[in-house]
Amino acid sequence: MALIKSVRGFEPHFGNDCFLADNCTVVGEVRMGDRCTVWFNAVVRGDVHSITIGNDTNIQDGAIIHCTYQKAKTVIGSKVSIAHGAIVHGCTIEDNVLVGMGAIIMDDAIIGKGSVIAAGAIILPGTVVEPNSIMAGVPAIKVKETSDKMHEVIERTAKNYPMYSKWYN
Repeated sequence: MALIKSVRGFEPHFGNDCFLADNCTVVGEVRMGDRCTVWFNAVVRGDVHSITIGNDTNIQDGAIIHCTYQKAKTVIGSKVSIAHGAIVHGCTIEDNVLVGMGAIIMDDAIIGKGSVIAAGAIILPGTVVEPNSIMAGVPAIKVKETSDKMHEVIERTAKNYPMYSKWYN
């Protein structure tokens, strides 16, 4: 059973038809939209600031979502895929974004809609990523614009995770 905890008087709130894997953790000031999925060993830790997540967003295995105390909340839009082992910390991710495996997005960064953060990329604090950008490297730089085909991948990934979750019910 997922670990869901209140912290400092805040308790997580979930939209309709969300899936929480047996060993994921969701604590504190977290608001999650409809059809979101939080996978095995993922942590969504709203203990020091708020975390808001839109609809149809998936937080994959081992990902960590956190904030900075009294400084940086985390806002994640709809149809966002946070891949395995990624760290999202005190930043804003707009709609229809794919965050690759092991990527790190740091405080006060803003990731524009329709963007892709490549696997292993590090988005430095305060970075503003223009919509429809592909960012890669350490530190990450824009390598190109997202294509129509890439937008289809982003959409398909967001759509598939609620389907995968039905395999576990």
